[in-house]
Amino acid sequence: MANKEALKELQHRLAERMQAAREQPSTASWLAVEAAGVGLLFSLGQAAEIFTPVPMKVVPYAQPWLAGVANLRGGLFTVVDLAAFLGLREAGQAASGSRLVTLNADLHMNCALQVDKLLGLRGNEQLQPDTEELPASRPRYAGALMRDADGRRWQVLDLEALVRNERFVRIVV
Repeated sequence: MANKEALKELQHRLAERMQAAREQPSTASWLAVEAAGVGLLFSLGQAAEIFTPVPMKVVPYAQPWLAGVANLRGGLFTVVDLAAFLGLREAGQAASGSRLVTLNADLHMNCALQVDKLLGLRGNEQLQPDTEELPASRPRYAGALMRDADGRRWQVLDLEALVRNERFVRIVV
């Protein structure tokens, strides 16, 4: 009998905590990075770990934006120079102090994106939708445009759509 009451009380406490979590304002939702001076936002649900650059092996006959293959925590990851992939600069000109951001394992792709700078975490409450008209011919991975309180423009990058992009997965020349 005591076990039944304890179980009911536990269920009640869990239900209260779940309701409180739903009602609390959300915390950080985005990882803010910079690639060739452009502010980009990655969903924290789609990004995984951050690494300092490590030695990479060059992949012959690969697209110029494929920086190489790296061993990150014992796993083999392709490394994409994100600024070069997006056409923001020439391949092989990564900034000093760059970082590697791996994709969440749920996306089923061992890939790290090389970005120039990490700019911290951002919450939805810190960003407002940008009202500028968007070009009609945008790739699916280019999400919404946002602005922060300082007026800086941020491009949301949908990493799940990115890994499904034909150009992104076709790494051979």
